[in-house]
Amino acid sequence: MTNTSKAPSDRDRLREEVLDDIDEEIELELDDARLGAENGADSTDFRKSYFRELLRLQGELVTLQDWVKETGHRLVVICEGRDAAGKGGVIKRITQRLNPRICRVAALPAPNDRERTQWYFQRYVAHLPAAGEIVLFDRSWYNRAGVERVMNFCTDEEYDEFFRAVPEFERMLVRSGIQIVKYWFSISDDEQELRFRARMEDPLKQWKLSPMDLESRRRWESYTLAKEIMLERSNIDEAPWWIVRADNKKKARLNCISHLLSQVPYHEVHKPEVRLPERVYSPDYIRQPVPESMFVPEKY
Repeated sequence: MTNTSKAPSDRDRLREEVLDDIDEEIELELDDARLGAENGADSTDFRKSYFRELLRLQGELVTLQDWVKETGHRLVVICEGRDAAGKGGVIKRITQRLNPRICRVAALPAPNDRERTQWYFQRYVAHLPAAGEIVLFDRSWYNRAGVERVMNFCTDEEYDEFFRAVPEFERMLVRSGIQIVKYWFSISDDEQELRFRARMEDPLKQWKLSPMDLESRRRWESYTLAKEIMLERSNIDEAPWWIVRADNKKKARLNCISHLLSQVPYHEVHKPEVRLPERVYSPDYIRQPVPESMFVPEKY
């Protein structure tokens, strides 16, 4: 019996490759919605427009990346906000299709004993971008104005010195040619509680709930006061704060990415046409067999 099935064409295989890329985003969305953590169910029409617009914006981010590399621009994006405000989700969508050698994330752990004796900004300086790089800070030097203040991890003198220093520190960075874009992701009290409860019930996300996160629920008003003081005392013309309404995760992602693109004077960069070279075949080369025991079992 002859096999009438046709081998997939190159066009079909390319289409499958594109669909695989899109599936990565769908997987992230399914992970977000697994326990209904969204603020209400999204309509089918909105989900379609969300994916369509997200892919368009990610295409623009690739154009931005090419421009940054070509011009040697240096860009810092600071993402701050309460626990479960959606900072990580936005950062994932920004970096998802970008080159990690050009666009990277700095998410620093708590300082060690040595770092506690350094100039406060010192460990952050090591992560600033060189020419042609983008760095997204998933929390930043503003830890001192937020969690360190609320949890009494710094003294009053260190807190006051931070606000004396941070405007000049950022102006110095801007004068050196580094662009700084600062975002505060704002969610309501009820929305944070909903997301915390969803994480508590989700075995794949329980690791996101640290004792510090749980304590932040009790100290909601203290964090609010700390945020208000931070925005007032560190909102400078050279690096202003921008507030992202984040109760709806999908809208927050689109709004933030769209705004970020509007802050950078990028344009499309001419690139030479890419041509795939011909494969070189050598008559002397004999491919050696690979032992079957070395292959990963194909369970799927």
